Amino acid sequence: MEEPGGSAAPTAIVAALVSAKRSSGKTFGQIAAETGLTNVYVAQLFRRQAQLKPDTVASLRSAVPALTGDLISEMMAPPFRSYRPNIIQEPAIYRLNEAIMHFGESIKEIINEDFGDGIMSAIDFYCSVDKVKGVDGKDRVVITFDGKYLPYSEQKSEHMVSRIAPQ
Repeated sequence: MEEPGGSAAPTAIVAALVSAKRSSGKTFGQIAAETGLTNVYVAQLFRRQAQLKPDTVASLRSAVPALTGDLISEMMAPPFRSYRPNIIQEPAIYRLNEAIMHFGESIKEIINEDFGDGIMSAIDFYCSVDKVKGVDGKDRVVITFDGKYLPYSEQKSEHMVSRIAPQ
């Protein structure tokens, strides 16, 4: 199976990227600190779910020396963003999905109350995962979704650029 554009099988590329990361001995958080990226974005780069930008190549190569020129080229190509449908069976992902499904309607209502009729962008979006100590001293997971607000627009025909003006 090839990605659109004829590149190598995504699983082989991801395996090579993960191997290069593993050989660095660094966590996604450590690589993020060295590159100025978020830890989730770094993980996305190594899973081929985000595109490496030219300004970040040098710091990423410095952080992960085993990245070859071919792997860097793959990381710089626009990714074929997708997910494996059976990934929901992985317990951590299932719980994240469950949390969004449980809290999603309330989150949507609060977005609408505070911002108006609209949504959070998943493109102009930042995400990070942090570890903190709770008031009880136990470890807690903090996931931050930081997305641009996108208002829905009233669809007036006069604003539709593609509409042909009457002759």
